[in-house]
Amino acid sequence: MIQRYVYGHPLPTDAVVRDLPVLPGDPDGLTVTQNAPAVTFSMKLEEDDLVFGLGETIRGINKRGHIYRSWNLDEVMHTEDRQSLYGAHNFLVITSGKRTFGLFLDDPGEVTWDLGATRLDRMDITSCNGNLSLYVITGRTPRAVCHEFRGLIGSSYLPPYWAFGYIQSRWGYGSSEDMHNVIHEHRSRGIPLDGVCLDIDYMDHYRDFTWDTDKIPDLPGLVADMRSQDIHLIPIIDAGIPADPSDPASEDGVRQDTFVKREDGTLFRAAVWPGLSYFTDYLNTRARTWFGSLYRPMLEAGIDGFWNDMNEPSLFYSPEGMQAAYAVADELRGKNLANDDNWKLQSSFGSLASSRKDYQSFYHDLDGLRVRHDKVHNLYGFGMSRATMDGMHAFDPDRRFLLFSRSSYIGAHRYAGVWQGDNRSWWAHLKLNLQMLPSLNMCGFLYTGADIGGFGNDATEDLLLRWLELGIFTPLMRNHSALHTRDQEVYRFSIWEHMKNIITVRYALLPYLYSEFMKAAREDDLMFRPLAFDYPHDEIACQTEDQLMLGNECMIAPVCQQNATGRIVYLPEDMLLVRLRAYNDMDVEPLKKGHHWVPARLHEALLFIRRGCVIPFAAGKTESTVGLKDHPLYLIGWDPQAEGYTLYEDDGITYREGSFRVLIPSDLPDSVFAEGEAT
Repeated sequence: MIQRYVYGHPLPTDAVVRDLPVLPGDPDGLTVTQNAPAVTFSMKLEEDDLVFGLGETIRGINKRGHIYRSWNLDEVMHTEDRQSLYGAHNFLVITSGKRTFGLFLDDPGEVTWDLGATRLDRMDITSCNGNLSLYVITGRTPRAVCHEFRGLIGSSYLPPYWAFGYIQSRWGYGSSEDMHNVIHEHRSRGIPLDGVCLDIDYMDHYRDFTWDTDKIPDLPGLVADMRSQDIHLIPIIDAGIPADPSDPASEDGVRQDTFVKREDGTLFRAAVWPGLSYFTDYLNTRARTWFGSLYRPMLEAGIDGFWNDMNEPSLFYSPEGMQAAYAVADELRGKNLANDDNWKLQSSFGSLASSRKDYQSFYHDLDGLRVRHDKVHNLYGFGMSRATMDGMHAFDPDRRFLLFSRSSYIGAHRYAGVWQGDNRSWWAHLKLNLQMLPSLNMCGFLYTGADIGGFGNDATEDLLLRWLELGIFTPLMRNHSALHTRDQEVYRFSIWEHMKNIITVRYALLPYLYSEFMKAAREDDLMFRPLAFDYPHDEIACQTEDQLMLGNECMIAPVCQQNATGRIVYLPEDMLLVRLRAYNDMDVEPLKKGHHWVPARLHEALLFIRRGCVIPFAAGKTESTVGLKDHPLYLIGWDPQAEGYTLYEDDGITYREGSFRVLIPSDLPDSVFAEGEAT
């Protein structure tokens, strides 16, 4: 059941797809405090309450014990003290032995979530604007609550089948030569690959929808050559349009009045990669249509995938902010800077990027309603994803395109996936990658993953290999790294053959992973779940923070510790351990419920299959998703008498409905089953 309550005068966000009646009063169990303009919702937290959700956030799977802030931010340090990242996903589920319910605050402005941080036994959620719709969702289980919520916000984005293949990316790729080198190294070594990303360096002076013809003389030819090898080109598009009349998009946007403005009606400008830039008013229908149309030349060149970046929006500085900083520097020039003056000088320049003052200085036209940006800040990346996908569907309405974004709000899941932002080559971020998966799924973002190996800092061989062993299970499997870091393509490392073998496991798993993704998308379900969702009465399962349920048949428990030769795994029921080394190299071992030390050599990925279940594997090696169509399937499981597995199949390209096929162990003689009882 879903109940809706309204406070203040909510702005339209398009987060939900159902129009529910507004109930009078306040919801039962919540204390509502109005301190204009803010509204706070408070509740006592019981000792055994677990708190799940909030999408893309730091810390563990259970969010209790920290203050989070819904304020989309270009945040490069994903450390435990951070309260905001790139997305605002205002949905959480509270569950215990006594109650289970969800809360969704449809509020595009700043929201703070004190989830037992100030007081262990108290939750305070504050809408800073005080204009919102509050949805209270009840259900028998957390999974049922999530199902109700997903029905409220609409079906998840469907990427093409090839987007589940391995993708290679790096800040610095910008030329045809870069693409050819990456492809050659993968294909010559037999490392599977389905996509290569171009970062900002391919553009002509960082101008969106352009490419440097010295670096890429023939874009359609490059795309066609890559496609002949079953590889897709995926360029980046940023939010800022250069404030330069010689730039075609800039000139046309000014003429058609599609950019955000200051209060006095002048165009707002702030710097990003090309310098001072304009920003499309994605909250305006006409401006979204205009921006979506800008993708057409690249679509006509054969490109069918993009990644949108810098769309919080990230601002390096504004002219007004820089002028104020220079004024402080002039005031302090030549002085012996004591403590206060030193911090004043550093702060004046250190606070230029993504300044609150800048976000308060420009306005949107919500189809006739003028709104200051900070009141709707968290919708900006959502609007860019919507504009992009609408533009691609205007070009070809039947085709499934790849699109993933850095910034998002609930509702954006209908148009794009998300990657988990600019993480680091830290073991802690490998674990954080795992922990974000279920909370993003809860908010509708099924197509997600992190930068494998870490974006910032230098990846070590063991970290990248262990990260690949998690990445083979995530829908978006992309190796991405930053400029001036260690080259991170798998072929750069001495143990590249082990890495290649793990990537081949991904392709063998794809029939299962794709089926579970599509089932979750079509049934408003979760692909990844906390163990607490499936075993709510198991206290150990409810406190497990480094294992996840995958689909309806599996559990994953990656090794997230440096130098580890295995890990302790908790099995909430008897399960089949599958050690995966390559598409054709694995062993199985049945284990009883309880704690186990599970050895896992550096080149072994771990998968656990529930008793009575089987999952499909593709037989044979392939270098792309195209080749999977030619390979027969076999099953892996515990019991050859299992009922089988229901496989979902479609063309992977269009939105045409697929079909289900039941795979029976007795029909697949090459299937792999355990021998003997669990130990």
